[in-house]
Amino acid sequence: MATWRERAIRAGMGLFHASGAHRLAEPFTRGLGAILMFHRVRPATGDAFAPNAGLEITPQFLDSLLTHLRGRGYDILSLDAVLARLGSGEAPGRPFVVLTFDDGYNDLVDHALPILERHRAPFTAYVTAGFADGTARLWWLELEEALRRLARVDIIVGGRRIVRDCRSAREKSEAHADIYWGVRAGDETELMRVVTALASQANVDAGRLTREACLDWSGIAALARHELVTLGAHSLTHPRLAKLDAQESAREMAESRAAIAREIGVEARHFCYPVGDPTSAGPREFSTARELGFASAVTTRPGMIFPEHRDHFHALPRLSVNGGHQSLTAVDILLSGAPFALLNRGRRIAA
Repeated sequence: MATWRERAIRAGMGLFHASGAHRLAEPFTRGLGAILMFHRVRPATGDAFAPNAGLEITPQFLDSLLTHLRGRGYDILSLDAVLARLGSGEAPGRPFVVLTFDDGYNDLVDHALPILERHRAPFTAYVTAGFADGTARLWWLELEEALRRLARVDIIVGGRRIVRDCRSAREKSEAHADIYWGVRAGDETELMRVVTALASQANVDAGRLTREACLDWSGIAALARHELVTLGAHSLTHPRLAKLDAQESAREMAESRAAIAREIGVEARHFCYPVGDPTSAGPREFSTARELGFASAVTTRPGMIFPEHRDHFHALPRLSVNGGHQSLTAVDILLSGAPFALLNRGRRIAA
């Protein structure tokens, strides 16, 4: 069941598609380029209940996207190359994209890497240390799996009792939306309490779910040796950092980098804020990332990269390439920058 935000996004994309207004705006709104955000790349499952499908694209779409980008004259650059270009203040060249993959899923190696190799496309992989050693929890997958197994839920979320039948795919989707946005409105303790309770009722093995979905340290070490890869840190346990106190937030950031160095001997120079929206990362986290010495840090706030971002390397926007807009037309609309000129009311920097 789509949320109001998802319905608004679809309506906006439909308007640009029908009017072609993004093509007229593009010379003024595209900026220098964009950092693209991916999560999972794997074959479509075809499940009727798939609340996390928005985090997935198919290998075929990734392949067609990279071909399309090169055909449109985009340079596919490493994150370091873009930071160097921004820092130098050199005259804009061809538009660029940076490819980034969050969390450290197995399918990055199994399905995405062969395509990236074929296209000679550099990319950044942001890995969560706790996913690599199996100690952190992919709570969004736990919630999905719990609701897939349960026929009924009766749970308190943020002081509100949610009672729903969960027999059909539609009922499960409606229950998921209710619970998901309920826990997102609360703190990390409440989120994990709710997910833990539902996972326990459904006999979901949280550790096994993480181990099956994500690369372990040996897999990350092998990935890090690849010539196309820049490895970045994505925290210890994937919490919404702004929901933590300052000391714990900084610890999540600093120790994730330390864990990567300890386990595979690689310095992670770049950081990715978990969840990354304004409720999960803000000025405090941007300052912390800078003070900890990260070369850059990325958010999930949508927007293009402009010359002004040379002063905001620790609050970089990204464009989500996801299952909700899995078409080249949708990507062209996003890369025009027009939707974000409207969304951000003309502001180039949202930090």
